Amino acid sequence: MVMTTELPIRLVLADVDGTLVTKEKILTPRAIDAVRRLRERGILFAITSGRPPRGMAMLLAPLAIDEPVAGFNGGVMVDAHGKVIEMRTLTEAQARKVIGIIRDHGADPWVYTGTDWIVTRADAPHVAREQWTVKFPPREGDIESDLSGVVKITGVSDDADLMHRLEHDLQAAMGDDASAACSQPYYVDVTNKDANKGGVVLALERLLGVPAAQMLTIGDQPNDMLMFARSGRSIAMGQANDAVKSAATYVTTSSEDEGFASGIERFVLEKDGR
Repeated sequence: MVMTTELPIRLVLADVDGTLVTKEKILTPRAIDAVRRLRERGILFAITSGRPPRGMAMLLAPLAIDEPVAGFNGGVMVDAHGKVIEMRTLTEAQARKVIGIIRDHGADPWVYTGTDWIVTRADAPHVAREQWTVKFPPREGDIESDLSGVVKITGVSDDADLMHRLEHDLQAAMGDDASAACSQPYYVDVTNKDANKGGVVLALERLLGVPAAQMLTIGDQPNDMLMFARSGRSIAMGQANDAVKSAATYVTTSSEDEGFASGIERFVLEKDGR
C-alpha cells in the first residue's frame, strides 16, 4: 500500500458502483450514516461515476449531496440541481475511431451524450441491467448518426480477456488524445483526455477550494487509480484487484461487507477524530 504525508481530510470523493453501493445497487443505512457523520465533522462528500449524472440522482437526497456531481468519469460536472458546470466531449473523429475499434474486437458500443444514452439494440447484453441501475431507458438506433457532443463511449462484453485486450488497444490507439479505462469488468469507458477520475480531483480542488492533498478517494476499479494518485489518501475496496489495492493508501472490506462505511469509519472518522 502507498503511504502519504497525512493532512486532515476535508473532502471525501467516492466512486459509486461497487463502492458506495453494493452489487445490487443498494445504498445501505450504514453507508448513509457514515456520510452523515462526515458532514457533522465538516467534511465534504462528493461522488463520481461512469454513470450519466441523472443516473446518480437517486443518491443525492439520502446523502444530502450539494457538492458538484461528476458523471461520465468527469466528462460532465453538474451541480446538485443537474445544471451543467463543465462538459468535456470527444471529437467526431475520435468517436468514430473508438466505435470502430470496439466493433473490431467483437464488443458492443454504447454512445452517451450530455442528455442521451444510445444503443444499437435495447435487448443487447447489460442494457436492461444498466437501465435498472441508472433509472432511465436508452434510445435505440444508429449510434453513428450524430457524433457531435459525445461525452462517453462504452465497449461492452462479458469476455474478460477480450475486455483486457480492448482496454489495452484503445489506450494504444488513442494515446494521450482520450482516456480509456475499465469501469467494470464488462465495461471499457472512453472519454475526453481530461475526463477521468484524476481530473475530477483537480476539478473539485478548483471548484471547492479544497487542496487535493486534503482529499480522500475511495473506489474499486482500475479507473479509480487515477484519483488515488491525485488525492492525499485513498481507500481500495476489498474486492478490487491487486493492482488497485497496491495503488491505494488503505484497503477496506468488500462492497458486500459494508466496505464503504467501514473504510470511512476506520480511516477517516476514527483516524482523523482529533
